[in-house]
Amino acid sequence: MIIVSDQPAPRSLIVTLYGAYGRFAPGPVPVAELIRLLAAVGVDAPSVRSSVSRLKRRGLLLPARTDQGAAGYELSEEARQLMEDGDRRIYATAPPADESWVLAVFSVPESERQKRHVLRSRLSGLGFGTAAPGVWIAPARLYEETRNTLRRLRLDPYVDFFRGEHLGFAPTVEAVARWWDLAAIAKQHETFLDRHARVLHAWERRTDTPPEEAYRDYLLALDSWRHLPYADPGLPARLLPEDWPGARSAAVFRGLHERLRDAGAEFAGLRDSAV
Repeated sequence: MIIVSDQPAPRSLIVTLYGAYGRFAPGPVPVAELIRLLAAVGVDAPSVRSSVSRLKRRGLLLPARTDQGAAGYELSEEARQLMEDGDRRIYATAPPADESWVLAVFSVPESERQKRHVLRSRLSGLGFGTAAPGVWIAPARLYEETRNTLRRLRLDPYVDFFRGEHLGFAPTVEAVARWWDLAAIAKQHETFLDRHARVLHAWERRTDTPPEEAYRDYLLALDSWRHLPYADPGLPARLLPEDWPGARSAAVFRGLHERLRDAGAEFAGLRDSAV
């Protein structure tokens, strides 16, 4: 097993654990199991407990008892919806052929300017680029997820959506380079490749797949990867620079997913879960 550096935040790893395995459990995940599963990726028990408390305060985890009476946590409905929305990005095999765009135009009264900051932050976090002040753009396939997110946050009254195509004057490839910081996105892909491509190559040379090692390497890769499809909205290849690293990083994640996920589920005690 290859150990990668830069230990992820415990709270992020807990969310990743639930996204990969915990949400498919037949009931709440016991606290003792959370501690065992996070210990396998280097997180100690006090960090698990404090991170779970923060996720509970945010409304993502709900305390519950297992059938045996043990204390545990299950996902809230909001958290489940967030993960279902995320599945379409995280596990996508290729960007759809549709090259149309969705525009989000918002106007927030000065008396509610804090919501303006939240809107900008959420649209950016969903992969939107900035076409002009108050005008955000993304591939049209992101519309439904964005609509769901803004409704959950009660921000929908401030936003109008439009769908269409880019007609110029500048070539679309030049406009895209203004709307997104492509260099920063490429750097995130390169960071993922630096951390995990060698892990995949090591597994490809092996004939065995021990469940605990598979679980550890898969969870760390998924925790790194799941943020990338939000930073990178999956723009058409013809609009991206040559030798764009996105396809390579996606291939590495898919390789790790296909090789390790099911074996990792054995260690997690959830052999029937699937994405």
